[in-house]
Amino acid sequence: MIDVYTYGTGNGLRVCVAMAECELEYTVHKVDLAKGENTTPEFLKMNPLGSIPVIVDHDGPGGKPLTVSQSASIVLYAAEKSGKFLPSGGEARVLALQWLMFGASDIAGTNNAIFMTTMRAPEKVPAVIEFFEERLYGLFGEADERLDEVEYLAGDISVADLAFYPFVALRKPLLEGREPLTNLARWADAMATRPGVAKGMSAIS
Repeated sequence: MIDVYTYGTGNGLRVCVAMAECELEYTVHKVDLAKGENTTPEFLKMNPLGSIPVIVDHDGPGGKPLTVSQSASIVLYAAEKSGKFLPSGGEARVLALQWLMFGASDIAGTNNAIFMTTMRAPEKVPAVIEFFEERLYGLFGEADERLDEVEYLAGDISVADLAFYPFVALRKPLLEGREPLTNLARWADAMATRPGVAKGMSAIS
């Protein structure tokens, strides 16, 4: 059994999607960031940084409990534990990891900057907010160009798609009124129909 401590952010939901798609046995525990539940002594024992998501696999390597933080690391852990969504080697594995890191660094980092400048910053500066929103739209455009060549980011569906999808789903308002990213939209529609993706995206109510 894997305990998943998370919240309904892009980083938080990507882990739920990965767990569901990998068909692992898990239980979701909501960590309400608005209430500061990520700063309790109990949570900080699992992750001293106080950030979600965190998992505790009670049947980790060697049958021992293992705690893992950082969403991309957890997605990889789920894939390796289940033997799904991560090619064993060659170009396919490199591409899956490359696009996973694109979602983990460029997409997640820019998305977090939008959140911080719109929700947490003491002063809301429209020019700064617009800068990060345009950057995220541009990054979505990079994925759109890639998806003009292939069905999924690494060719076949992989950890990259599981980790990337929640950000596209949560940022739909950002795409409205802009030049359509038709390949990204096609891919997102296909991802949304997957039972594991739907289950993961609805894990936090």
